[in-house]
Amino acid sequence: MAYHVYVIELDEEVRKSGRFRKANPRMTIALPCLYVGQTARSPEARFRQHLQGGRLANSYVNKYGRRLLPDIYQKYNSIPTRKDALELEKYLAVILRAAGHGVWTN
Repeated sequence: MAYHVYVIELDEEVRKSGRFRKANPRMTIALPCLYVGQTARSPEARFRQHLQGGRLANSYVNKYGRRLLPDIYQKYNSIPTRKDALELEKYLAVILRAAGHGVWTN
């Protein structure tokens, strides 16, 4: 089984969430807000799952998800183990947040 990381652009309305602002005190208004995740599915299938809602969906992606950003994540896929995918998910979130993006991840 292969794993994948993915990045989703979130609508600017997410900036109004207190929890999101608290997690991203240094986000830059000029850069888009993002969600970073990992999955055993394809990024496209996982994005659809988020948009459909339910217990497997992240609430920020369900409410604010706009589109996948493969230019950011494609070069990392596919990933051989879940452990590696989880580590890469965290790494991408840190790098993107340090660049000034507002980022949500699990």
